[in-house]
Amino acid sequence: MARDGETVEHLVVMGVSGSGKSTVARLLAERLGRPFAEGDDFHPAANVATMAAGRALTDADRAPWLAALARWIGVQEAAGLSGVLTCSALRRPYRDVLAAAGGRVRFVHLVVEPGILAARVAARSDHFMPPTLLPSQLVTLEQLEHDEDGVAVTAEGDPEQVVEAVLRALRADPARP
Repeated sequence: MARDGETVEHLVVMGVSGSGKSTVARLLAERLGRPFAEGDDFHPAANVATMAAGRALTDADRAPWLAALARWIGVQEAAGLSGVLTCSALRRPYRDVLAAAGGRVRFVHLVVEPGILAARVAARSDHFMPPTLLPSQLVTLEQLEHDEDGVAVTAEGDPEQVVEAVLRALRADPARP
């Protein structure tokens, strides 16, 4: 629960597949004592099947998923809780849906060099998204714009070090819109 005088703040840990969103977001949630939501768990079964088949999602496919994530943020907001969730949030319109969900929504873009991303995605066997979709995500990715409330952090090191870098970046940029 946000303490008196504190603004409810939701961190959306974003980036392409393999950037470390789930690991970093879980660690951030633990460190900050906030509820955590894994964005992939909100995908309708049809989306999972589409991605597992190696096809990129369309904006129409993403709409119910983004709406579900926005509802989760709204529930946390209504309860006076700050939260942490993962979402690729590749494009500005997707981020706008989440930013409008309630409270202060701050984006944490995990930036990783494409070669490292490819190696990470190829090495995992427990995810529905195949490595063949990484290039489409990299093409779709829109960097945070100057008027978006968020930070970009290199996420190529140890997860604990990445979390420390995220927390430093958030503290250094407290007054963004």
